[in-house]
Amino acid sequence: MESERFEALIDAILAIIITIIVLEIPTPANGSWQALGELHLEFIVYLISFIVCFNYWNYHNNLFSIVNYIDYKVIWSSGLSIFILSLLPYLTSFVANNFHSFFAQSIYGLDFLLVNLIYIYTSESLKNADKGNIALQVALDKNYEFIATIVTIIIGYVIGYFFYPPAIIASCLVAIIIIWSMPYITK
Repeated sequence: MESERFEALIDAILAIIITIIVLEIPTPANGSWQALGELHLEFIVYLISFIVCFNYWNYHNNLFSIVNYIDYKVIWSSGLSIFILSLLPYLTSFVANNFHSFFAQSIYGLDFLLVNLIYIYTSESLKNADKGNIALQVALDKNYEFIATIVTIIIGYVIGYFFYPPAIIASCLVAIIIIWSMPYITK
């Protein structure tokens, strides 16, 4: 099948996820700068969650701009990926309320890690569903971005476990920066 309707569905789900994340930010206790400043952890986690969602949308949108055909494997693996990503509003609140907890941070990192692992499978499914699409085959030839993400998150887990748990959520942000830099690094 062609991918336009599927792309629109993913866009709508991501818009809902981002909306829910923003609605989960508590309002300040009063109208002062101090009350707003007390919510700094909520805003930091929201910012990272927004970047995670935007990165997913950006990668998905750029990739599907060259996709001609998809099959049930692409649909179901992407559906599983977006399901896991849909847990982000809950995990954003969980981390914001337990910012220095290794468990909260590790669950957030696991969500990010699972989405990337599933995307590796989705990439292979896309190549198989659209074998005649040379641009797609070249774009998905290597999975450097996903491998770099996985390695970065594992490093974040090690640092988070032994030293500073927020290193895990920071590693998600670093992984995204690496993903955005990969086209320049691999040239």
